[in-house]
Amino acid sequence: MPQKKTEGKKLIANNKKAFHDYFIEEQLETGISLAGTEVKSIRAGHCSIKEAYVLIRHGEMFVEGMNISPYEKGNIFNKDPLRTRKLLAHRYEIRKLDQKTKEKGYTLVPLEVYFKEGKVKVNIGLARGKKLYDKREDIAKKDAKREAEREMKVTFR
Repeated sequence: MPQKKTEGKKLIANNKKAFHDYFIEEQLETGISLAGTEVKSIRAGHCSIKEAYVLIRHGEMFVEGMNISPYEKGNIFNKDPLRTRKLLAHRYEIRKLDQKTKEKGYTLVPLEVYFKEGKVKVNIGLARGKKLYDKREDIAKKDAKREAEREMKVTFR
């Protein structure tokens, strides 16, 4: 009897800065085309998407700037850590995102890289840039929430 693949998702990398710098309006889960040694390196947790962004060219989606460190035990099969990688999504989803990114101020950014049922997935977001005052407003809200939680903790002691 074949074994069941593990359910749920195992987070490898997330892009916290994207939520700070952008308003995320839509999210889409995509697959990613990788080489074998890249998958092994991701399993070891050597992946970064901090400077990564998504481009749509000729009806296909690509992620650039995603850093997957070379696999330590790999040899000639290791790929360039910063190479452009193809994202896998349905054609209608790519077309819809392409139309929205042509509007002023929208871009596509990778938000998370994770394993889901044994496959590497990339969660991308349709993002609109924040102004400086929006960032300050978010920081003020977080501080107020943190202060309120601290007060609640003190009152229950």
